[in-house]
Amino acid sequence: MRATTTVAVALLFLAGCGKSPEPQSPAPEPPKAAQQNTVTLDAASLKEARIQIVDAAVRAIPVGISASGRLITNENTTWRVGAITDGRIIRVEVKVGDHVKKGQLLARLFSHDIHESRAQHRRAVGELSRLNSNVDFARRSRDRMRRLHQMKAASLEQLELAENTLRNEQIALENAAIEERRTRLHLTEFLQIPIDAPADHGDVPDPEVHADYLIPINAPATGIVLSREVTPGAVVNASSDLFTICDLSTIWALAAVQEEHLSRLRPGVPARVSVQAYPGRTFPGRVLKIDEKLDPETRTVSARIEIDNRAGLLKPEMYATIELDSGMSESAIFIPQDAVQDLNGQPTVFVEVDAASFRPVPVTVSRSVEGLVQVTGGLKGGERVVARGSFILKSQLLKSSLSDE
Repeated sequence: MRATTTVAVALLFLAGCGKSPEPQSPAPEPPKAAQQNTVTLDAASLKEARIQIVDAAVRAIPVGISASGRLITNENTTWRVGAITDGRIIRVEVKVGDHVKKGQLLARLFSHDIHESRAQHRRAVGELSRLNSNVDFARRSRDRMRRLHQMKAASLEQLELAENTLRNEQIALENAAIEERRTRLHLTEFLQIPIDAPADHGDVPDPEVHADYLIPINAPATGIVLSREVTPGAVVNASSDLFTICDLSTIWALAAVQEEHLSRLRPGVPARVSVQAYPGRTFPGRVLKIDEKLDPETRTVSARIEIDNRAGLLKPEMYATIELDSGMSESAIFIPQDAVQDLNGQPTVFVEVDAASFRPVPVTVSRSVEGLVQVTGGLKGGERVVARGSFILKSQLLKSSLSDE
């Protein structure tokens, strides 16, 4: 009986070993990363978000020449105002930063040249009057001698002598008229003061009281006072620079261009100028002139660029970054700036997966042109990306990430 039981157990054991193991239910696959990051919106959310999808466009863009530089005043619209004669500054009428118009009074100068010039003019007027009288007398003498010669009471030699005397006096009168005009213009146009001194001041005028004894210093053009080198009481000479006035409606940029780009640089090339004061904004300009020699230390050539500054945003001595058109072009991918979102410090766009799903894709971006941004990595031409509404997708993605945590 015991042996029979043992055999039965053994047979059961062998039968169990011959059976194949029961299949186990497969473990669930972990969701793919793309599925985890995909943002899906229902029909109502899509309608509310008003999402706009555009193609990543491939465009031909000009290859630029990058250079650093600084802004300076336009030399063609900059005036250095000096004293026209030696003297002492009595009054200063403007300050640095003032906007002045052409002909506006800047300062008044007292000089001994005023008295000397008026004395010269008085002498010239007196000499002119004397010579006028001499010409009248010489003419009467000539006419009388002509009548006597006709009556045979004077010789031909006497008549010729009278006519020669008249001609000499007329020449002297013409020279005196030139001298009178010279001294008058020196007073009225050069010194810009009245010809005659005011009678009520006598011989010893007080220059601080009466402007007729002061030489005005006027603005030669409309602009802004950039510098003022004098104060009341300062003694100046004719070579002194007193004011610097500049019309800043145009301004120059000096770009330091590397030697390797010199062959592609020429006058008239368009340029775009950026400054730190206005990030993301460029100011259009055009190359005016290229220097004839390179800087021996930096091995760069200086290019002068004129920029329209009628808005008055650019200031002299600002540092600038300059992009010059080289005349060459290359293909690049551009998308609207609204399509790029910052996701954990990484520029990211949302690529369309289907009508309701969108996948975030990290990209590398470069410069901006006319509301578009250049993509240099992470995106292919023709891919459909979300432009308007990308911020809503970013918010949904961050919300989903927080929920998973």
